[in-house]
Amino acid sequence: MIIALRKITLFLVEYFNKGVFMKLLDKLFPIKIAYAHCDIPCGIYDATPAQLAAAAVSKMVDKILNPPAIDEKDQASRVNFHNNMTRYVLVKEQQAEICKKEVLILWTDFFNEDNSRSFPELHSLVWETTKLCSKNKREVILEAAEQLKTNVNKIAEIFSQVKAAAK
Repeated sequence: MIIALRKITLFLVEYFNKGVFMKLLDKLFPIKIAYAHCDIPCGIYDATPAQLAAAAVSKMVDKILNPPAIDEKDQASRVNFHNNMTRYVLVKEQQAEICKKEVLILWTDFFNEDNSRSFPELHSLVWETTKLCSKNKREVILEAAEQLKTNVNKIAEIFSQVKAAAK
């Protein structure tokens, strides 16, 4: 029994190594090539996730810079303070990364060359916005968080205009 299993295993290994099995599968189930111009079906794009993420970054920066009062003598108050600050920083960084991802999806998958010609500021706006996402991850500066919101809203406005023109 063990010898038979060993022979079968060796046969299968040799079979797979020669690619015969894969060729057989390709003949039985031929692969059809799918063509698409983007990663997701058209019409799914939206600037709202980037806007929400930028707003969350701004809110977390505000919470970090204006923390609630803490009673240094009360251990529970200190623990809650540190817990909340940790959460604010974590959410700020996560949302900044989400914002960058969402802006880059719009830039690479939705906008095209014609949009760059129609909106000459778009390229530098996207570049500056993604840099602001990184800056907001590294630092806690309210002006940078507010500028991120402003930039994302500008991108959202351009997105809305392009989407409306495409209908």
